Amino acid sequence: MSETVPVCCTACGRRHRYTAPSYPCACGAPVAPTLDPRGAATAVTHRAWDEEWIGVRCAACGVESRWPRPEPGCPCGTVLRVPVDRAAGGRAGRAPGSRVPAQRAVPIRTARDAVTAAVLHPRGLGHRDVHRAGRRPVSGIALAAPGIVVQVDPTAVPASARDVECLWLTAMAQSASCVRFSVAGYAEEARARADSLGVPLCVLDPAGVPRPVNAPAVALDATAG
Repeated sequence: MSETVPVCCTACGRRHRYTAPSYPCACGAPVAPTLDPRGAATAVTHRAWDEEWIGVRCAACGVESRWPRPEPGCPCGTVLRVPVDRAAGGRAGRAPGSRVPAQRAVPIRTARDAVTAAVLHPRGLGHRDVHRAGRRPVSGIALAAPGIVVQVDPTAVPASARDVECLWLTAMAQSASCVRFSVAGYAEEARARADSLGVPLCVLDPAGVPRPVNAPAVALDATAG
């Protein structure tokens, strides 16, 4: 069960009650990181990929999976990192990568490379007929296959919450699932909106390997063959 701990913003001093998010284990049981009520939250001032994730062990089946670190946002704009109890199952770990084989990845040098790299992921999920979609999205490049809508953004601008919402609405209109790939990553508002809508978000690293950045993307990636 998710727990709630007091969190004090290091920038403005506001006090909050923060509940740890829970995620679905492959066995179906919910898992959540164990927060350390004795530790103090710290402000996130820079991002390092390997520091974004922690290992959380499922109490039901014993399998450890990697999930995003607990990071609540304060109304003042500060993103806080809440300490986890490592002894109780919160361990730092490398971010999960795509199960699409690395040898099939395409190094990202151009927008065309980004599209090519993104196409490999839905194909790995069993969607063979991936093609350019007729309707152009607000940002990025639209791809489609029966049952899935794919959006690829090769620009240097992080995706916004509006980008996520437009993708979700397009998928809903087609009764399809969706996934978004970005080279530059996602704004905090975009990640929060994607989590609430269940939209999988992935980042294409320079080697062309899709990296899931939220729980829906991790769950989607787990279905790859």
